[in-house]
Amino acid sequence: MRKIATTVLAAAAIALMASSCGSKKSTAEVTETESKPALMWVDAEANYARFNHPDTIDKYVDMLADLGFTHLAVDARPITGELMYDSELAPRFKGIKNDIEPMEDFDYLGYFVEKAHEKNMKVLFSLNVFCAGHNYFDRGLIYEGHPEWATIVQDPVRGLVPITEQKEKYGAMVNPINPEYQTYIIDVMKEMITKYPEVDGLILDRGRYDGIAADFSDLSRAEFEKFIGNPIENFPADILEIVRTENGRDSIIHGPLFNDWVFWRSKNITDFFAKARKELKEVNPNTIFSTYSGAWYPSYYEVGVNFASNQYDPSKDFSWAREDYKETGYAELIDLYITGNYYTDITIEDFENNPDPIWNETDFEGHSGDWYCVEGSCKHLREILGPNKFLGGVLVDQLYGNPERFSESMAMNTKESDGLMIFDIVHIINANLWDELKKGMELSGFITPQAEEVEVAETAAE
Repeated sequence: MRKIATTVLAAAAIALMASSCGSKKSTAEVTETESKPALMWVDAEANYARFNHPDTIDKYVDMLADLGFTHLAVDARPITGELMYDSELAPRFKGIKNDIEPMEDFDYLGYFVEKAHEKNMKVLFSLNVFCAGHNYFDRGLIYEGHPEWATIVQDPVRGLVPITEQKEKYGAMVNPINPEYQTYIIDVMKEMITKYPEVDGLILDRGRYDGIAADFSDLSRAEFEKFIGNPIENFPADILEIVRTENGRDSIIHGPLFNDWVFWRSKNITDFFAKARKELKEVNPNTIFSTYSGAWYPSYYEVGVNFASNQYDPSKDFSWAREDYKETGYAELIDLYITGNYYTDITIEDFENNPDPIWNETDFEGHSGDWYCVEGSCKHLREILGPNKFLGGVLVDQLYGNPERFSESMAMNTKESDGLMIFDIVHIINANLWDELKKGMELSGFITPQAEEVEVAETAAE
């Protein structure tokens, strides 16, 4: 990734520090954010080479604090399944190409916690829960001792294959119901909050199935047959079949057990979350139990996740939901829910002027509707989450071509949700979007707009 010159960053830091002081906030132009968190994500794969030094952490945490950020999500378990600290449970992460040596006597995670707490910021460790390998580099726990953890996916050409054979997918996902793996990953989480008792919480990222094509392992078949009380005559066709059409596109044929399968998968994820929460709270009752998911609820059933309130009944709105599907809603289990409003259309009016289908990372096919813009998404999320709060997230590199929209997306997410998440700091650094980030924090009400400071200064001079 491209590096930014030190002199540019230093200049940016000075400007940002200056902008954090000033006069009263103009409520007519900015959002009120008195109790709303602002969270910046620090992904390990993208940032470790740069942040593997206390001076770098000092600089960027200072800059983020001056910008009004209140929370950091620091990646503690990248998709390889390796860890950002020394442990007997997994190897130490040394970069995605295994070529970065950790600084001697430097505790990467511990220093992040220490520094952020000095600035009155909270730190949550994020971990890729149901991922344990990187398919682009054939690295990670699945490749280095645990091939049995790999999820089995339905491929329209090759049939049922381990995900490690689908090289178009970078994440080597795990079968979420593998009992050995569930025990293992909860042990990892408990180790994190024991080794780092000062960390404020954990964010469960990728707490899901890989997609609609997973998991079709023998284990999943056996457990699903127990659930429905009958053997499956035509597996997996009685559930679903993915076929390649003459034009080269893939399509899904739903079988008679499709809705039961959708319910069962969602129940599996929610049951795991309940188990993980219980065991973590037994270690430290004050641990913030957090998760990230995509915001595209109409299709998120494809990854086995029902992040809605258990009081919301999706069967009234979606054909894939059984009448009891709402029982799988996990919103009430989550202390801090973070969602990705990863859309380039910001307002509902934007969507109406650009109704092209949106194809999110986990989607089998494109979708359209006012769910797929920031404003519309937030309004729908309010309805399905009920009283449960959420942070609206911005995927920065989606807006490289129109950086003004980045600031606007930040403001809309903050206004219509209960806080803000930015993914990821690497995009701010590499694309030098500090001015746009600062403007977004001003529009969102986290810091005083600089223009107002100048106006006040000029008035005082007169």
